[in-house]
Formats: sequence, C-alpha cells, structure tokens
Amino acid sequence: MDADVVVIGAGALGLSTALHCALAGRSVVVAERHAAGSQASGRAAGLFKSVQADEVRTILARRSIARAISFADWAGVPLDVARCGSFLVARTPRHRDYLLAEAAASRGWGADVREVPAAELDDRVSYYRGSGAGGPGDRGSGSGQVIWCPEDIYIEEPISLIQAYLAGCRLAGVTVLESEPVVAVTSADGQVAGAETTARSIATKVVVDAAGAWTRQVAELAGARAAVAPVRHQLLVTEPSAEIDPADPITRVVDAAVYLRPARGGLMAGGFEADPLPVDPRTQPPAFSTDDVPLDLGALRRLAGQVAEEVPLASEAGVAELRGGLFTMSPDGRFVAGPAPDLPGLWVASGCNGSGFSSSLAIGEALAASITGTELPAGLAGLGGRALAGLAPGRFGALTDAELVTRGVWQYAHYYDPAAQDSG
Repeated sequence: MDADVVVIGAGALGLSTALHCALAGRSVVVAERHAAGSQASGRAAGLFKSVQADEVRTILARRSIARAISFADWAGVPLDVARCGSFLVARTPRHRDYLLAEAAASRGWGADVREVPAAELDDRVSYYRGSGAGGPGDRGSGSGQVIWCPEDIYIEEPISLIQAYLAGCRLAGVTVLESEPVVAVTSADGQVAGAETTARSIATKVVVDAAGAWTRQVAELAGARAAVAPVRHQLLVTEPSAEIDPADPITRVVDAAVYLRPARGGLMAGGFEADPLPVDPRTQPPAFSTDDVPLDLGALRRLAGQVAEEVPLASEAGVAELRGGLFTMSPDGRFVAGPAPDLPGLWVASGCNGSGFSSSLAIGEALAASITGTELPAGLAGLGGRALAGLAPGRFGALTDAELVTRGVWQYAHYYDPAAQDSG
C-alpha cells in the first residue's frame, strides 16, 4: 500500500488526526492493534471542559467543544452532544482562591466563566445536596466557591465519538485497518519511509504515533523517544435512580478531585487518586490490553466518600459499571503533540493527561494543519505560531523511565490541585 499519512492508533486522537488529514486532501491509512476505540477512548468519561490551565490548552479545549457541537456540519456525520454546562466547586479557602484565579484567567482567554451563588448549584443539580460553601470541617463558613461554565458539554456514550470519527473517515476515504498491529516503522535517507504491519507494508513519508498507552513502544520502533507514562484512571456508573435528572449539569469538586455527571439513568463518579497505579505495557505480555488493567472499586469509593455529604448517591448506590483505562501522562501535564526530533516524518499525538478524548477534535485539526502545511482554521488562529510549539515531543530531553513515571504520577495526583500549576 501507499499513503500520504499512516496513523498508528484508532483512538480519538488518531482518528481525529486521520480525518483532518483526509479532509485536507491526503490519502490516509489508520492501523490499530485492537478494535477502534477499544482502549482508553471507549472508556472515557466523555467530559469536555472549557477551563484549562493555560491559554493554549484553553483555545484547544474550546475549539474541540465547538467542533463536537458542529460535527455534522464539517464531518457529514451526526453526533449527539449533551450541552449541559458544568459547575466547578471549591470547598476550601485554598481551592477557592485558586478557582477564582483560574476563572479570571479563563475569561481573559475567551471562556464564558461565571461566579455564581452556591444556592444556584443546589437549585440546578438534582444529585448535589450540599451548599458548596464550605469544605470538610468547614461547612457553612463561606470559604467555598462555585463557578458556572455554560460552554461545557459531554458525550453520553464515549464510543459514539469513535463511531462518528470512523463514519467521517469512511466518507473522506480513510482506510482503517483494525486488529493489525504495526511491527516496524522504516526509514531511508534519515527520514520515515514506511510502516510494516503484521499483514502488509505501507509506503509513506509521514507516520503519526497515536498509540495511547503504547506510544513509547511505537516510537521505539522508529528509534525515537516519547516522554509519556501510562497511569490507570477509573470511574463508576451507579444503578439508575429516580434522584437523577438526565439534564443535570456536570459537577467537578476540585478539592476532592472528583467529577460527576448523569449516565445511563444513574450517576457517573470518577476522580484522581492521590496514589495512582502506573502501568507500562512494555513490561506486560504481548497480548496485554486495557481489559487486563486491574480495577479497584475501593479507591473510587474512597474518592466518592470525600463528597458523601453533598452527593450521597455516589458512595451509597449500587454500581452498574466499573470502568478503567490508561491515561498517558507527560512530565509537565501538557500534550505531547508534534514532530518527533529523532526522525523527520515521525509525528506524535499523545500525552493526553486526561484530556485526550475531549481535546482530540482540536489537537487532530492542529496536527493535520502542521502535517499538511495548510493554514490553521479561524478557531485556532489565536494560537498563531504556537499551535504545537509548546507541545513539542522533544521539549523534555532525555528522561529515565523512573523519572517519567515519577513526574507522570505526580501530574495525575495533582490534576485539580493548585500546586500543579507551579510545576511548569
């Protein structure tokens, strides 16, 4: 086979990059070792969050929201999106100050973010019973803060985004090879020359490594490096309950590192553990997949217990589903996206840090513009020349496996913590 672009990995980032490259007029092949969306993307929470830690990520997040809402217009395929908005809740003085600063910065970057009374949260979210005005041991002190983010959305069933990407790819002429692992990335004259799967050879000058938790293995096939460390993430969905209004907004309690939303008639509850489990597929058997990642309901119950007074359903209701996947964490908490420094023609789309699913539409769009040399769309014009510069895969230099894991775990554990913003 011949292709202008070969994308390795059929998760949200890989399929978005493939689709946008095809829409730019390139021939594209996607190779996936399992089924499309069967790993991290199909197990996502489906949440899109407009408030981010810096301007670049804010632009990408808001562009992804806009592209999800208008998916049918540009991809030719319908996509059901819950335009529910979200509340950000801080129950401690430290997190209140951080949240206010983050909201002010986000407004400066164009996000619609509003400070609201705690009573508005109580009135609008059926599953939330607390005032949000105080943290553990400090309720009712007025130390808390509630922020309303009307732009935020979610996709009820994350696999539906994968299915929409696949349908859009088919319309655009992308070839998707499922159950066909890539076993080699070849080079000639110091640049990418092709990719070898278990079934065929594909001649190409561009390979995109979007292999999720397997990003490092794929990079190593090309003699390159990718600074990411896979870390387990978990969530649960409760049994259906009459207490849940399906139209309820998302709620994120930042001091507890917990997020909640309606799901399948029940409540989805997920969060970021303080001592998460790193999982390196390179140390696992060849057949290892995300299905083999061990899950820990107790860890989720402990997280839910931190908001038990406000959201008793999260810790008391029966569990209909326990879901887990692998986040690719980077040393600085930012995406790893752009050309690899080790081999011209090799590109990386990884380092999701928990936002790969929700930022995939804009990251894929920006990557495709860089790969094809086309102009950035108006929705990303605010990035200017910084579209991928700050996300460059080579920005970390050489790090040992232990350093990657230590820093990746730290970023995960501090996902909602103000200290994370000082880590650079």
